[in-house]
Amino acid sequence: MKIGHIELPNSLFVAPMAGVTDRPFRQLCKRLGAGYAVSEMVTSRRDLWTSLKTSRRADHEGESAPIAVQIAGTDAAMMAEAAAYNVDRGAQVIDINMGCPAKKVCNRWAGSALMQDEALALRIVDAVVAACAPRNVPVTLKMRTGWCQAERNALRIARAAESAGVAMVTVHGRTREQGYKGEAEYETVAAVKAALRIPVVANGDIDSPAKAREVLQLTGADAIMVGRAAQGRPWIFREIAHFLATGELLPAPEVQQAKRWLIEHLGDHYGLYGEFAGVRSARKHIGWAVRALPGGEDFRSRMNLIESCEAQVRAVNDWFDQLAHTHRLLPAANEPFIEKTA
Repeated sequence: MKIGHIELPNSLFVAPMAGVTDRPFRQLCKRLGAGYAVSEMVTSRRDLWTSLKTSRRADHEGESAPIAVQIAGTDAAMMAEAAAYNVDRGAQVIDINMGCPAKKVCNRWAGSALMQDEALALRIVDAVVAACAPRNVPVTLKMRTGWCQAERNALRIARAAESAGVAMVTVHGRTREQGYKGEAEYETVAAVKAALRIPVVANGDIDSPAKAREVLQLTGADAIMVGRAAQGRPWIFREIAHFLATGELLPAPEVQQAKRWLIEHLGDHYGLYGEFAGVRSARKHIGWAVRALPGGEDFRSRMNLIESCEAQVRAVNDWFDQLAHTHRLLPAANEPFIEKTA
């Protein structure tokens, strides 16, 4: 699997998710089997580049290659400038956001709203490719199947993007109108894959090893991208890799192993955000990790009142140690919890 000249270790990707795929989370997913991870979207507005929020999103210190940065905006010149800015700061791949369905993004005609204006979308693609090509940096594109059910134009945009020099296209199998509701459809992804020579990545509702194999078979895609299913379960990538290679399900992680991964992640997280912001933004990651476990919701409520990193780590450590007394393994994907037996 290659993006332009960049060779990847495998074809399992972490989807860019605002507020989630910061550097610590990307690194965790890579350690647990993902071959590629894209940053949270970075604004193309120059006046916001020095803000704390954007500077954290553009922080790649110690991150394993390849470093991929997603940029978002509506002006071709600004997007080209943003691409160059991020390349200067370590980006090895630039991804254009044409898939985010969030209202605050689409109301500014960015993200998936660009699919309503194909001429503007392609001016942006042309400008970003022109800025990155002299630096030998591949440009990729992430989009939806279209704006709405009546106008699914992903195939048309994907063909034009390939002609403009884009090195890879990712398609989420929903329209902007759907948001994250309903079920993803993969016919459009398959049509894009059949029409293009560059790699095509399938995204949407991939939440288990079996679903990963099904989507690959349905679409013929070169890779799959996992988003929400990795929240609280970042080891899903190693589970998928094992299943695709052997046809067998990998045993679920031991409770104590999952605890160690989570505590390591928290340490990296605090290092990026500091005490005040770190303890608060870590709550969602802890909440995702415990939500399906016995007593998880009660622990989550108590944990949300903790105000220091040290106390938060101690609470997580103690809670998982208690869980390990009755449960050796975590539940497998989409399976009930099995208590420890004598």
